[in-house]
Amino acid sequence: MFEPEDIIQHVDMSREEGRHLQRGMNFHARPGHSVVLMSRRRDAPYVDKVSDDGQVIVYEGHDAQRSESLPNPKSVDQPATSSKGKLLENGLFEEAALAYRAGTRSPRRVRVYEKVHRGIWTYNGTFALTGADRVLVDGRTVFRFRLEKAAEDPPDQSQAAVSLPDPVTLRAIPSEVKYEVWRRDKGRCVLCGADDALHFDHILPFSKGGASTTAENVQILCARHNLSKGARIE
Repeated sequence: MFEPEDIIQHVDMSREEGRHLQRGMNFHARPGHSVVLMSRRRDAPYVDKVSDDGQVIVYEGHDAQRSESLPNPKSVDQPATSSKGKLLENGLFEEAALAYRAGTRSPRRVRVYEKVHRGIWTYNGTFALTGADRVLVDGRTVFRFRLEKAAEDPPDQSQAAVSLPDPVTLRAIPSEVKYEVWRRDKGRCVLCGADDALHFDHILPFSKGGASTTAENVQILCARHNLSKGARIE
């Protein structure tokens, strides 16, 4: 299982989730959790928003599938159901979020992966699906899903309960900082040049007051150097 801020390749992400992840939204991808893929890069097809502390994601629903009869999916409402009335991913996520709002079930556990570079992703951690809204954007209906940072998956992933951690234990690195650090460190461990098993690391550990919001306090380390460093101040 990945740890938050691990840097991974798409093939590793797909192997972990037991499926080739092509769609951005994957409801009930595995027993106990769903999966979403997000990107805040300039060329991203959807507008996903993240709070300054990284603890809340507003995730945009997905458009209808492009086809010969629909060359521009962004000209129509995002669909909740198929033409035959079957719930699509938007509809499944909305149904789960509304059930939580109504108090009839626990929030759905969602693993979030964020695109950093072509073929390169970072694991943002486990979030709880706590809300869903339909909003009007440029004359069409768009889904907005609210995801709140949660404790990581328990050993028994079939458990439905989701625990929200104490905010003081959180240390999410904002998207913009990840992109800047990735470019600066050229996608390699700063200590040995390794380009696999990488992780975004706090230079001054978070536990000792180090910031997550500035690239000056974040670097890329390989697994070996990240584990050997632990919480020591280098």
